[in-house]
Amino acid sequence: MRVRKNLLAKALAAFALSALVISCTQKAAVDEHPAIVWTDRPEIASYVELFNGSQSKAKAVVVYKERLANSLPPAKDEERPDVIIGSWLKNGNIKKNFAPLNPLFIKGQLDPAQLYKPLIDYGKSGGRQYLFPLSFNLPVVIFSVRNAQLLPDSYMLTPDEIRDTAAAFNTKSDHDIYTHMGFAPSWDSEFLYTLAKLNGAHFKEKANTFIWNKESLDKTVSYVRSWSEQINTSTTAEQDFAFKYLYTPKYRQVDSGRSLFAYGTSTDLFSISYEQLGSIDFRWIQTDNQIPVEDNIVMAGIYQRSYNAAAAKAFLLWLFQEDTQKALLERAAKMNLGSAAFGIAGGFSSVRDVTEKSFPLYYRTLLGNLPPENALQAPHSFPTRWTSLKERTILPYLEEATKTDSKKTVKPIEERIASWSKQFE
Repeated sequence: MRVRKNLLAKALAAFALSALVISCTQKAAVDEHPAIVWTDRPEIASYVELFNGSQSKAKAVVVYKERLANSLPPAKDEERPDVIIGSWLKNGNIKKNFAPLNPLFIKGQLDPAQLYKPLIDYGKSGGRQYLFPLSFNLPVVIFSVRNAQLLPDSYMLTPDEIRDTAAAFNTKSDHDIYTHMGFAPSWDSEFLYTLAKLNGAHFKEKANTFIWNKESLDKTVSYVRSWSEQINTSTTAEQDFAFKYLYTPKYRQVDSGRSLFAYGTSTDLFSISYEQLGSIDFRWIQTDNQIPVEDNIVMAGIYQRSYNAAAAKAFLLWLFQEDTQKALLERAAKMNLGSAAFGIAGGFSSVRDVTEKSFPLYYRTLLGNLPPENALQAPHSFPTRWTSLKERTILPYLEEATKTDSKKTVKPIEERIASWSKQFE
């Protein structure tokens, strides 16, 4: 599923970028200095194309940056961006990289009350707005609609509810071998990470690395080990079951009836084709009615040293209009690109009315199943290389520390960070 989605996304980007080259060549006489948009989201190319065709006062061109956050500030011989849109932009350099956006609130040009408050607040620093949230994703567990009667009557589940409901699904053969297993924490390291966030691990930026709440992380490890031992016998039993039965895409795993739950995010879920999604349902994951927003929130801002701030503001004001985003969703649906990119820039729109009123028209399982604004819990700031840090330090630590039948000494996170840091010395 992920390979197919990536190929479609690349095809979308290639199509849109080629169209932009033609568009900008034909319209150079209209505006010789278009806004330069740096982004790590391929969908933005299509959005810029629509922007250029919708009016004649300002134009924009796209520069794709795979490691966007690490590209700031631009190299000396590189043309500066005007607009920057992507993930991992909220960090200690926010004031150095971005111009304040508060002037856009003046005269009703953009109403921050239209955006989800926890997310608009995430783009602030020192009381000033430097970034606008464009899109976000949430953690989910998916299951077959055939098993819906086994779940509590709620659109959100706590980890305890996931554990207990999964436990009742477990079945063994006469030889004491699992033939059905509801869910196992060791099946997905991202689930372990989400549990740590729910337990208050508070991973956040400190210089070029990060800090965390050790007590909460230790609590997570103990919780997971207890789950594996008391519910599923051991992590070895969990992995043996996964090796034997869970070799297909996650939606097929739960549809097969061998397992009850699979973990994912909203973008994973809604990138499944409409036909495949018909047999699948989902629940948000929460603790104390708080759902942790995925770390990679897509943010948008204006570069501090922009050459064309006027065009940059025009593009952002256009992009954050409800009518614009409705048009983007409709355009994606007509081009049959729903499985290439979910929603707006790969996630739910930060414009509340777009998500609550327009998304259910295209993703029908969302009808009556969207969390309230006050349930969204924004992440902390992260260093620019957060993806690498997380994959090389936190996830391996959680995988090893939660094994119930390993006698190996678990390497502390601090040592893993030190090893990771050496590559940049």
